[in-house]
Order: sequence, then C-alpha cells, then structure tokens
Amino acid sequence: MDGARIVLTELSRYIIVLLMALYTYFGFRAYGAKKKKQRRLVRKQTRMTYIFHFFGYMIIYLNTGDWKVLEIYGMELAFFILCGIVYRIVYKKENGLIFNHMRMLFVISLVMLGRLSTASAMKQFIYMAIGMGVCIFLPFFLKRAKKLQEDGWFYALVSLILLLVVLFFGTTKYGAKNWLQIGPVMLQPSEFAKIFFVLGFAGILSSVQLEFKKVVQVSILAGAIVLVLVAEKDLGAAFIFFVTYLFLLYVASGQTIYLFGGLCGGSGAAVLAYFVFSHVRTRVMAWKNPWICIDNQGYQVAQSLFAIGTGGWFGMGLTQGMPNAIPIRESDFIFAAIGEELGAFFGICLICIYISCFISFVQIAVSTKVYFYKLLAFGYSVLVMIQTFLTLGGVTKFIPSTGVTLPLVSAGGSSMLSMIIMFCMIESVRILDVRQEEDEDAMEETE
Repeated sequence: MDGARIVLTELSRYIIVLLMALYTYFGFRAYGAKKKKQRRLVRKQTRMTYIFHFFGYMIIYLNTGDWKVLEIYGMELAFFILCGIVYRIVYKKENGLIFNHMRMLFVISLVMLGRLSTASAMKQFIYMAIGMGVCIFLPFFLKRAKKLQEDGWFYALVSLILLLVVLFFGTTKYGAKNWLQIGPVMLQPSEFAKIFFVLGFAGILSSVQLEFKKVVQVSILAGAIVLVLVAEKDLGAAFIFFVTYLFLLYVASGQTIYLFGGLCGGSGAAVLAYFVFSHVRTRVMAWKNPWICIDNQGYQVAQSLFAIGTGGWFGMGLTQGMPNAIPIRESDFIFAAIGEELGAFFGICLICIYISCFISFVQIAVSTKVYFYKLLAFGYSVLVMIQTFLTLGGVTKFIPSTGVTLPLVSAGGSSMLSMIIMFCMIESVRILDVRQEEDEDAMEETE
C-alpha cells in the first residue's frame, strides 16, 4: 500500500503539471477560435479543472489518511457543479473563459489550503460560496447603470468612510492598521473599499466634463482616500488605489500628462515613504539582500526563495514539501508554497491564467459601448492585475513585499469576497452590453 501511495504521489507531480499546461493552452487557443470551437475548448478546460481537483485531493488523502479530506472534496465538487449550472443561467451568453479561470483559481486555492490546513480550506470554501451567492444578483444591480453613474460621488465617499472607520477603530496586524474586528469576525474593509472606489470614480469620470478644475476636485478626493491608507500604514493597498485611479483618469481624459505626472508624483511619494516608515525600510532591506538579514528582516523572502528553488520545474509533489517553514504561507506567500510542491512550470501556468484574465477583462472594457461600463470594467481590470503583480513580485523578490494577497488563491475572507465580486462585475458588464446591443438591433428591425 505504501509503495502504491509513493508511486501515485510521484506520478501526480507530472500529471498535475500536464493538466495545468493543457488548461492554459486551451485558454489561449479559445481567444482566436470561432464560437463553436471556443465552447469546445472551454469544455476541455472544465474537464482539466475537475481532474486536477480530484488528483489534488486524492494525493492529500493518500498521504494524510484523513477522511475529512474526502468530505471536503465532496462538498467542493457539488459546489462547483452547482455553480456552473447557476452561472450559465444568470450570466447568459457568457463565453465561459472568465468563469473557468475563476473556478481553476478556486481549485488551486482549495487544494493548496487543504494540504496546509483543512480548517483554512473549509473557511475559504465558505467564503467562496458566499461570494458566488452574492454574484447571482450583480447583473440586476448593474442594470441601474444610469443611477449608479449619477451616484459616483456617493460610492467614492463610501470607500473613504470605510477606510476612516478602520483608521479610528481598526486593529494593527503585520505593521498595518487595516483590520476591523466585529465580534469573532476579522474583516479587511479596504478590500470592500476597492469595489466602491472603482464604482465611484468610474461614475464620476464618466459623467463630468474633465476640465482641469474638475480633475483637481476629483483627484483631491482620490488623494484623500490614498492618504488614509498611508496613515494606516497599508502602503500596498495605497499603491493599488493610486495606480487604479491614475489609469482610470488617463483613460477617461486621454491626457498622457496626467499619467506621467501621477507616476512621477507616486515615485516621489515612495521615496518619502522609505524615510518616514520603518517597516518600508525593513522590506526594502529584505528585498535588496535577504541573505545578510536572513535571521530577521529577510527571513520571509529568503524562505520563499528557498521554497521556490527547492521545488524546481515539477515541484516536490503535493504534501512532500515543507511549506510550514514559509511565513504567512496561506495568504501573502501562498505562491511560494505552490512553487515548492507543484513546481515552477505550474507557477508559470498560473501566471499565464492571470494574464489570460487580464486579456479577457480588457477585451470587455474595449468592446463595451456604454462609457460608464467601459471605465468600470477597466478599473477593476487594472486593480486585479496590479494586486497580482505586487503579490507575485514580492514573493519572487522582483519587488519589495507589499503584504497583499494573490487574487482568488490566497486565504482571506475579505479578499476572496471582494475579488469574486470584481470578477463577476466585469462579466456582468459584458452580459449587459450584449443585451443592450440586442435590444438596439431589435428596435432597428421594428422600425
């Protein structure tokens, strides 16, 4: 029995990488395919996802002997099947790529967290279920497009108020005051503020004439939101909000000077933050040379690099590594745990999935006719990709660590809920734009 377990565990290293490679290949092939072939490729992706999910939990069970693993697998399988049915009903005419990517990221998250801690996997699963439940109603919410656009200032202020509540009543964790405790539940309101931030500024920028005076007024509000995050020492989130607003303003105004001016100002602010905040200097020191301070400031980055390097191209195999040596392995540094056990090739495919998501998001933003929808989809696209870049860059020592989570993969209820909503908001934009186009065609035929 032990011999069979060892053989299966060893074989799974290559099977999982092959499944991930095929999934990624089918995803990129689908972009240039006609609708019929695209649907066929999407179905192949779905099969790859379910097989990977099965193999992942089978290996975890064989190496732990914990029957609870099988119970969790059964619940997750039922959830994914139900999600697929409901999603196709609610998001009619969707091409399936965005949902497939969401589901694959869910599976990667649950398999890795199930390997690290069944309690964390269960909690993550609950937040996924809540998030997907909320997303059933998003297309109906966005139907109020005109009203949402007119209420842009209101939603931007909601984002500011959420952050102010944390500033005055929040709890400090990992050096940043970005948590709020409500009874037994710990929340990160900045994650939900992201949703209102993009919703608000997409509405404002699509409904006002962007003369210089108006740009200054809008930028003051955006700057106030970023400054609150700086006051909370949540500099990773501050950077995400700042860059998202900058690109929204650039797309809305078409003025390159705003983009370059903002980037220059942001660079100056980053230098200032280095001298003002001690934890920023610590992270920069760890980024420059983690080996000289490996017992202290550089420990996180060094352990992350050790894990990724140890995994090699095909990983050590699920349950065969030592991810418990990686700090914050279930959230900020989950990519390092993935690299150690599933390998660098798997990690590259995971990055390709995020790139594929960004391509899909930008395609939706570009093709959307309603200007408010266009800015909304573009804003969420930039936000998700900037967060992904910051997480992956910090884990691989490409940039200093910023303490943000990997979208739809890292453990964290607030992050999971907000990211699901943002992905589905973008999908809702596409669905509503298609419906509007069909309504216009029907009216033309009637006339």
